[in-house]
Amino acid sequence: MSAVLTRRQFAFASGAAAIGLVIPTSEATSCPATLDRSIIPSDLVNPELRAPLSAFLGRFAGFDEFTWSNKELPTIRAGASKTAPPLATPTHIERVIPGLKGSPPVRVYVINAAGHKDLKPAILHMHGGGYIAGTAAGSIRPLQDVAKEHDCVIVTVDYRLAPEARFPASLNDNYAALRWLYDNAAELGADRHRIAIMGESAGGGHAAELAIAARDRGEVPILLQVLIYPMLDDRTGSSRKLPPYIGKYMWTAQANRFGWSSLLGVPAGSARVPAGAVPARVKSVARLAPAFIGVGSIDLFAEEDIEYAKRLILAGVPTELLVVPGAFHGFNGLAPHAGVSKEFDAAWNTALRRAFVSKPTA
Repeated sequence: MSAVLTRRQFAFASGAAAIGLVIPTSEATSCPATLDRSIIPSDLVNPELRAPLSAFLGRFAGFDEFTWSNKELPTIRAGASKTAPPLATPTHIERVIPGLKGSPPVRVYVINAAGHKDLKPAILHMHGGGYIAGTAAGSIRPLQDVAKEHDCVIVTVDYRLAPEARFPASLNDNYAALRWLYDNAAELGADRHRIAIMGESAGGGHAAELAIAARDRGEVPILLQVLIYPMLDDRTGSSRKLPPYIGKYMWTAQANRFGWSSLLGVPAGSARVPAGAVPARVKSVARLAPAFIGVGSIDLFAEEDIEYAKRLILAGVPTELLVVPGAFHGFNGLAPHAGVSKEFDAAWNTALRRAFVSKPTA
């Protein structure tokens, strides 16, 4: 069923892939039973993920040849915003909160908020999208499942996107949301001493960046940072080359260069980048919040995520690292019912559950 797509269709698919929402679940479960080896030449792809990947690449023939650019950005963002509508419960509300001094107000969505005598744990979430796409509203539906699973309050941040807003705009927005959650925890029914931060892809990069800022400012304690295939190092795919089978699918080296260059305002892999913008370049990771890091072995981010976990461990930071054999970027979004996806999602949920029960309300 291969077909040559228009540039608009390429951009739309690319935007969806940027946040791991490449095809709807209903389509992901109706994939061909056998792998089309003309589409997927690598046997390194996990057997459970080959059919879903083949179906995607069959629908979007030539996807890996897409050129990431500002010209395609509006349609990339349209693709990234195509998500499932929220459920009626847990309830969610939209709030506009003050930004940091000199920054504009920030829109957030609060899920499962309620005033309770027994305060709930909380998660501050940052969406994916390569620093250039995605919306907080698009994360509400999957986060409702997380809120139900852990009976927690979740705040997801509609941070400003690059390249219109370069670093530190997004960090300022995310920190403003963290500070607001901490200061207004009781009103939201949240325990200010049990706040985890979480994100996937670029959202994971934002979470890692935020954990560093929170450590340095010393205002808000963070219980756990949950980094789902996080985007941590601008040098990956630019000044740091990788084997051709790493990052071949979904989020590519070219996409990575575009996303990072858009955020930093200088080419990805430059000798100098803005201080605090790239978690992998931070000199010290000591005293950071405990971390869960999960990534696939053929994800473009595999090496940088493994290296970051190693640095955390050597710095004495309690760290759990999960590397899924043969998994590409966003695999659990593309194939949510695959065994490896279920195991992956169960792992980070277990890390959250363990953290939430280990810290009594102060």
